[in-house]
Amino acid sequence: MTFQATGELRHNWDISEVQALFDLPLNDLLFQAHTIHRANFDPNSIQISTLLSIKTGKCSEDCGYCSQSAHHNTDLEPESLLALDKVISAARQAKSEGADRFCMGAAWSRPNKRDFPKVLEMIKAVKSLDMESCVTLGMLDTEQVQQLKEVGLDYYNHNLDTSPEFYANVISTRTFQDRLDTLNSVQEAGINVCSGGILGMGEARKDRCSLLIQLANMSKHPDSVPINMLVQVEGTPLFGADAIDPLEFVRTVAVARIMMPMSVVRLSAGREEMSDEMQAMCFFAGANSVFYGERLLTTDNTSTNRDQKLFENLGINTQLEKNKDCKNKSSRQQPVQAQSTSANIV
Repeated sequence: MTFQATGELRHNWDISEVQALFDLPLNDLLFQAHTIHRANFDPNSIQISTLLSIKTGKCSEDCGYCSQSAHHNTDLEPESLLALDKVISAARQAKSEGADRFCMGAAWSRPNKRDFPKVLEMIKAVKSLDMESCVTLGMLDTEQVQQLKEVGLDYYNHNLDTSPEFYANVISTRTFQDRLDTLNSVQEAGINVCSGGILGMGEARKDRCSLLIQLANMSKHPDSVPINMLVQVEGTPLFGADAIDPLEFVRTVAVARIMMPMSVVRLSAGREEMSDEMQAMCFFAGANSVFYGERLLTTDNTSTNRDQKLFENLGINTQLEKNKDCKNKSSRQQPVQAQSTSANIV
């Protein structure tokens, strides 16, 4: 029996199918992923997002990778919610540097009643700059989701982080189901979902397969799928974990593209540690978004100068340039079948 990646929108993946994709020879996997990617997106265009920490530190969750957890001794100085004018200034700068989406992250288990209205004002301010808005605020109740919808929030980020089977090895203060419940509420309200995971936390390949199944088998695929490589922070439980093999990371991007053919796949945290060649392979495999700027919440990101040079060398345009040149592909809404080759899964 053979299985071939067709580029169809599916929500019924099983573990044997996904493991078979991961087990393909790398060239065959990349060919299938790139064919599907090219059918749905301009392969030489990257969407640019910028991420700002609007409230830093003292989070009550114990996520083992996070420098902002109150459970870990990382010497991070906690900061209260940023003032609105500082957020607006940062958003304007991000737009001037080419970002078309502005993401704001707050180190909360869930938003508090005092600060949540201020976040709503930040979202409205970002929207007024003609930028897409995204926030990550932790778990939400139904009323908060509705308020985010009312102010026009474009994307809500809430990563699953890892597989349900490995989750307890990373986080104990909330459950995997808590995360799914928040995502379901956001989707039901009609807000775009941004959800992905972190690689290199000690998980096995089977966990990476399971994570992607959780995302791809949602009733609607996440609109954005950030794939992070663990940035190790001294003082966190995951400091010293074995780094993920670069080609395994590339494989994960390729499989994500095959399973979620019309989602934007974002290279997120960890790009500072990636070579230009590794990033180029990820773009070929189907990644078509990056976080831009030298800071991601509390960890370093690759410099904008390096990104500009890399994009120039690869002949890649930003989303804004693509829109300006009217290069949107009309075929994006029509996934096509990958050509039949020796890349079949046996």
